[in-house]
Amino acid sequence: MLSHKIIVFIGSASDLPFGHRIEDFLKENRIPIACEYRVGSAHRNPEKLLQDLTDYEQSKDNIVFITVAGLSDALSGVVAGYTTRPVIACPPDLQTYGWSKFFSSTAMPRGVPVALVAEPENAALAAVRIIATSSTSIKKSIQKYREAAREAVVRADREVKSKKPHEREREHLEKIEHELHLQHVESETGE
Repeated sequence: MLSHKIIVFIGSASDLPFGHRIEDFLKENRIPIACEYRVGSAHRNPEKLLQDLTDYEQSKDNIVFITVAGLSDALSGVVAGYTTRPVIACPPDLQTYGWSKFFSSTAMPRGVPVALVAEPENAALAAVRIIATSSTSIKKSIQKYREAAREAVVRADREVKSKKPHEREREHLEKIEHELHLQHVESETGE
């Protein structure tokens, strides 16, 4: 039986917390797609990466790759160059490196397509939408997710409309004060 999988290649174990947000999104939204994590390096051990990709390429499963790699992001290009499956780059350091990171994740030679998505949750959703093109059950999961998102907007609108202006202002100031306090605590503890 054909199964649906998102394979998340991380460049190193330090990328796992960022990459794990992909699976968290799937679980939180009850999207029945397996998420598998692998460590792969286009620089330090390309032979292992290519062997892993060969194994996945032979699989009959419906697979989308998401690559989570920092610095030069050669991982995304190598994965895209070696597989026939879709590849989504979701670099953990995009905000840190900006346009240079954007370039290293997406400027591939013709015939080596890599899509770039900044947030892991959106990368997960993009992968789910790709898989949904060949699965009506996954398409139904996306529809449920969208309905829940729409309902959340309606609820939030109802809540905001029901509050008086001074209540909204107070909540806004309390939120800012709380965020400033957290920043202060983090700077004090060195985290």
